[in-house]
Amino acid sequence: MTILKQVLGIDVAKDELVVSLGRMNYDLSIEIYSTNVFPNTPSGFKSLIKWVNQFTDASIKVQFVMEATGVYHQKFAYFLDEQEYNVSIVLPNKISNYMRTLEIKTITDYTCAKAIAQFGLERKLDLWKKPNPVYKKLQQLTRERDQIVSERVVVKNQLHAEKSEAEAHQNSIKRLNERIVFLNKQEAEIKRDIKECISKEETLKKDIENICTIPGVGELTAAIVLSETNGFELIRNKKQLVSYAGLDIKEKQSGTSVHGIPKISKKGNRVLRKSLHLPAITSIKYNENHRDLFARIVSKNGIKMKGVVAVQRKILELIYTLNKNKTCFEHNYVKREQLQVTASLTN
Repeated sequence: MTILKQVLGIDVAKDELVVSLGRMNYDLSIEIYSTNVFPNTPSGFKSLIKWVNQFTDASIKVQFVMEATGVYHQKFAYFLDEQEYNVSIVLPNKISNYMRTLEIKTITDYTCAKAIAQFGLERKLDLWKKPNPVYKKLQQLTRERDQIVSERVVVKNQLHAEKSEAEAHQNSIKRLNERIVFLNKQEAEIKRDIKECISKEETLKKDIENICTIPGVGELTAAIVLSETNGFELIRNKKQLVSYAGLDIKEKQSGTSVHGIPKISKKGNRVLRKSLHLPAITSIKYNENHRDLFARIVSKNGIKMKGVVAVQRKILELIYTLNKNKTCFEHNYVKREQLQVTASLTN
């Protein structure tokens, strides 16, 4: 029987890869026909490829589908990309929701691998590509800085609590102050590394300069957005970008009794959403269009955070547009476009 598609479903763990081979035949029937386990090591990757070649049709390219499992899937994904195999990485919640439709009662690594293989056969998945090294480095640095800032907030709260004690322990206060100084020093070092990383890439440096022309958006925010999206390499449109950041609106309605409150899905990149919060607040103060948008939404429902989130979404879309067109932000762009339209109509 003619084979239309071949997929290897991979359930990734720290030490091993549980894999299942599946194929879709010409009559659209699906077969999951072989399962195996390999070490999550370079030698295990080579053994896995040899096994796949043994049990698949060489004339049809195999698609490797895996979950995004923390950092444990990255080495194998990089290996496959370097060997020019087709790789797709799926969010874990998509697989878990899909498995509920299969009525699988026993959840094991083997059943997960089979479900991932079947998911890959039934869906048309985007291919994953290894991130640009400079964006990968920026992502590591910006995330490390975020962890240090979060840790510093905890230490400052501890310091405040200690100072508010009836009988504060001076040695504890001294140690907490020393930790804050140490964390400040580490953050400064990371910021220097980020600047050095940006300065070495002329194209990246120019892109960030263009993005920083947006009111409220600084170099750090621009670096976070570009690194978390890999320079928008796989982003096809604004809608996809908003969904990737988890800023898309979800709403639940059914009949006359169910009227859910519209809210953002938050099923996306949390780092992106967090990085846009302070720029949105600043932009509301200094960008007339965003200030009007914020006021319009708040006057409609009375919830300020909804207005801030709407501005976050607009800033993200604006960053994408400027980066795509390689241009700077124009404060009077909307008014200029309106004047041009008016002029063309009068002529």
